[in-house]
Amino acid sequence: MLAVKSCHSCKNGLSPGRSVGRRDVCSSCGADLHCCLNCAFYDPSVSKQCREPAAELVREKPKANFCDYFVFAEPRRSDESNTRTEQARKAIDELFKK
Repeated sequence: MLAVKSCHSCKNGLSPGRSVGRRDVCSSCGADLHCCLNCAFYDPSVSKQCREPAAELVREKPKANFCDYFVFAEPRRSDESNTRTEQARKAIDELFKK
């Protein structure tokens, strides 16, 4: 099954195999696509909110930028996250003998 990339703003799916340029916008909502919020390196819990250590600070995360490290984030499968959640709950229940 091919994972469909989606817009960070409206979650609208993009055409499979479509490359994203700096000036590309979502056809549904008009949000910039080449931005931190769509990047695989975006992580709000780390320094500069980016896991790429050589990347420069980008202040406006939802806006288009010139970052050379941009890689469109692959969407997470909801069935994988649900399985992990269930496994974690089961482990906690066993730990506390629920």
